Amino acid sequence: MTTSEEAPRTYTLDKFAQEPFYQEVNRRLVALTGLHEGQRVVDVGAGTGAVTRLLAEQVQNSGAEVIAIEPSETAIEVAKRNLESFRDGLIRFIQGSAERLNQLVRGPVDAVFFCNAIHLVPEKEQVLQQIKQALREDGTFSFNTSFYDGAEPPESEQFYRKWMIRALRALKAEYGLSPDKTKVEARHRLTQQDYVQLLEDNGFKIEKMEVVQVQMPLSGFEGISEYSLWIEGVLPGVPLEAGAQSLLQGCREAFKELELKYSPRNWLLVVASRA
Repeated sequence: MTTSEEAPRTYTLDKFAQEPFYQEVNRRLVALTGLHEGQRVVDVGAGTGAVTRLLAEQVQNSGAEVIAIEPSETAIEVAKRNLESFRDGLIRFIQGSAERLNQLVRGPVDAVFFCNAIHLVPEKEQVLQQIKQALREDGTFSFNTSFYDGAEPPESEQFYRKWMIRALRALKAEYGLSPDKTKVEARHRLTQQDYVQLLEDNGFKIEKMEVVQVQMPLSGFEGISEYSLWIEGVLPGVPLEAGAQSLLQGCREAFKELELKYSPRNWLLVVASRA
């Protein structure tokens, strides 16, 4: 349980976003995109600012602007604190969703990033049309995700199975709760080829695509266990604190039982341009 000395949970992705492996996989996507100084860039689903920071570091110069769009007010407040060292005017924060991109951002932009969140969007076609309209003729759209069909390598299946079993056991024992089985997850995971087809059907051309395997330590799984959208996705209907505590206990027990130092996970990285 949370003690008086511990900071209260914000249930944002901030703890997970501080992980070195997370920084590196996002840095790789930024490098693949080839940004340069002075560009105007949008970070959709900016969260607590991990990718926003990378973008700002690449484009900061006269005329540059990074527009961070995020639906969560709590995440925006954390992002502002995380990025307060950048000069005034370089980063602009807007509370809103990807589906309203063209209402939130005026004028064409050089690049749009949508990192670690495209899988959360049910109306992906609508979002892609919004992004296409926002881009300059030679603009780029870049995204990555570790929640797609193929994200979990076969060698990681035993860990994920044990994690969920142990988490469910802890949830029942400590809180007398079980997930709400009537709340079926509406989103389904796309394959790599599904994403290619989706982009092509909506007027994009694939420029670069990679799958990067990351060796995630226990601290990474602990971080994701405290993220509201992950908790709600794997333990629907469960209060956030009970879900977080149960997932934390579950991943720690699974790591210990399997004597793991890391468990692999795949990230899909894609850079596309307007066709």
